[in-house]
Amino acid sequence: KKKALTKTLKQEKRWPRKTTIKCRQCQSETLRSDIQLDRGFKNDMKSLVIDCSFCQWTGILNNYEEHFDQSHSNVKCEYCSEQFNSVNKFNEHKVFECQQLSVDCILKDFGCNERIIRVKMKDHYLTEQHQHALLKVVRHMLPQLNDRQTDIDLPRITTAGAFDPATAQLEELYEMLNILVSGIETLNKDEQRLANESLQMQMILPTLTEELSKVKLSIEESNAFFEGVKCNQDILNQDLVSLQEKINDLQYVSYDGSLVWKITNFREKMIDAQSERQTSIYSPPFYSSPNGYKMRARLYLNGDGNARRTHISLFFVLMRSLNDPILKFPFKYKVTFCLYDQTSAQRHIIDSFRPDIKSSSFQRPRLEMNIASGIPKFFPLEAIQQEGNPYVRDDTMFIKTMVDFGDIPKTLLPYALSLNPGLPTHIQQAMIKQETERRA
Repeated sequence: KKKALTKTLKQEKRWPRKTTIKCRQCQSETLRSDIQLDRGFKNDMKSLVIDCSFCQWTGILNNYEEHFDQSHSNVKCEYCSEQFNSVNKFNEHKVFECQQLSVDCILKDFGCNERIIRVKMKDHYLTEQHQHALLKVVRHMLPQLNDRQTDIDLPRITTAGAFDPATAQLEELYEMLNILVSGIETLNKDEQRLANESLQMQMILPTLTEELSKVKLSIEESNAFFEGVKCNQDILNQDLVSLQEKINDLQYVSYDGSLVWKITNFREKMIDAQSERQTSIYSPPFYSSPNGYKMRARLYLNGDGNARRTHISLFFVLMRSLNDPILKFPFKYKVTFCLYDQTSAQRHIIDSFRPDIKSSSFQRPRLEMNIASGIPKFFPLEAIQQEGNPYVRDDTMFIKTMVDFGDIPKTLLPYALSLNPGLPTHIQQAMIKQETERRA
């Protein structure tokens, strides 16, 4: 902006009667009396290194005027041919007069009627209007050049043996015009081809738009279908997990009123119980007979109720089964628990209880399971957490739940539970009967 104001002030010296100055950078008008030159900026400009526009001279701006006066005393404007003997006058003329004037295009007679500011003349040469006018000029000159070429096909060599310069320039111009016409015709063909392709695209576009809408609708329907499939898959996965649990339970199911429950990953389950992520675990279901009661055990590794954090709590759970309508309730048979000693000492932890027939835990189940009932203080936690205790080996613990339908004497329970669990049930019962008779 400072440079523009400085140039405006220089111009103002030529028209001192003006009271206001219009800045050519921001177009604002300012009183001449309010304008002050930036002397510091002017001094900085004088030290700038510049190149001469008319020769190969290079130097600082402060010395340019002296060089101009010495080497270029008469400079002609390339636009209007006016001559100048001062660089300042030449620059002022070029910036503020000649370059800002509007002139007619040199191809006005061929249809390019636009008036152009001289400083924007190069931009005008690239416009479509000027290019069409140039094409007309070329087509107009070609016949004339053909006639001239025919005329000058005769001797082209002067008596001195040299080519006629005018003839050479004319031939060169003719060749250039031919190349230019060929290029323009190629461009016209390309323009026509592109126009045809654009028309075809415009005709195809509605069809493609319709197809795109159909594709979007198809994608939305597919997404809805996949959402449904995903939902069904989640349900199937849940059913699969449930089925897997049932299959795992069937591996341990028994129909003689007893179950040997193998508890693996003991440490992990104990940590889950202590952190209350999972306070209790259930055993697989077992039955008193193929058509009998359905039961399971429930274990609190960190204790339950008043036994919490002090004892292992072990409970008996009566479950609903298909045979309940023909079974007798309340359930009144003694339940015995045994924590196996996995060493040869066989110091098993054995405890039992008789059901309270008035409790809802032993009535006919109305839900999937009745409320668990059993022995809250089955075994001290301190003993089970000791390193090397005989009840947890290889991170595994075994608990046997047995329903006593024959009312085995309490003194005989250690013998009955010490029998090899691998023996058939009827063999174990025969051995218990034999031991009972022997003791009697």
